[in-house]
Amino acid sequence: MDRISALRNVEEALRAFEAGEADLESTERRVATVLRTYATEFEDGDLAAYRASGEGRADGLVVVAESPTDAERRLRDLLDAESLDVDLERLR
Repeated sequence: MDRISALRNVEEALRAFEAGEADLESTERRVATVLRTYATEFEDGDLAAYRASGEGRADGLVVVAESPTDAERRLRDLLDAESLDVDLERLR
């Protein structure tokens, strides 16, 4: 899914919420699904989404990177941490 399609889908979800056609919970699910799809279906073959698992604040975070090494660096930068003890899973 490209960025424009993702934005359109989020906009449609918000429009339905504002019109009373959807409640907050279903709107949140719809927006999260759009974001998850966008984050795991890159047209740029060099990028991928990686999910961290482990202890602490990094657990469950997802970052976009070109490699696991780059993903770990992005997590360290994001969390302002010198080192992290995490496992990274590439999302598809």
